[in-house]
Amino acid sequence: MNVAVNHPNSYRNKIHPKKFALWTACISISMMFAAFSSAYIVRMAQGNWLEFPLPNWFYVSTATIILSSLTLHGSYWAFKKMKTGLYRALMLMSFVLGCLFIYFQYLGYHEMTAMGAHLTANPSSSFIFVISWVHIAHLVGGLGVLIVAMLHAFMLEHKVTPARKLRFELTYTYWHFVDILWIYLLLFFILQQQS
Repeated sequence: MNVAVNHPNSYRNKIHPKKFALWTACISISMMFAAFSSAYIVRMAQGNWLEFPLPNWFYVSTATIILSSLTLHGSYWAFKKMKTGLYRALMLMSFVLGCLFIYFQYLGYHEMTAMGAHLTANPSSSFIFVISWVHIAHLVGGLGVLIVAMLHAFMLEHKVTPARKLRFELTYTYWHFVDILWIYLLLFFILQQQS
């Protein structure tokens, strides 16, 4: 008789339940932003749409969040290679860059307001404000996760255990997702302005 044995490595050939939950959440978030994108296109087609250039700070913030993804991935590499100082420094840098992203977005909102495209000026500016704010809310969640990861990095002895490796993989997967999501949104805004 064949008996299934529950073994700690039983997820070796399957996706871990926590990773599956994270990917499910990412897909749900993606669907929400797809709905925002559709609403943007439909409302734009109805007219009364104010045309204005995207703030330059949005491009600076994009470079910042891409760099934060690279530093976080570098931190994961250093974590696995037992390079403790580099692991901690790159993780801290990722967190700082994530905070800078929000600050640069804030400067971008001021730039929009200065050109007359404030929150209630027109549906076009309202969409950009609301969509980018919702994205920032998800990024703030990622910063919270990074804070927990930094506490582990700086307060615990550096050990590469399966549990800590999984936790780091979940952290950088979500962070990369938020990064890619912003790149999509920026490209979407640019393409819609050119249509």
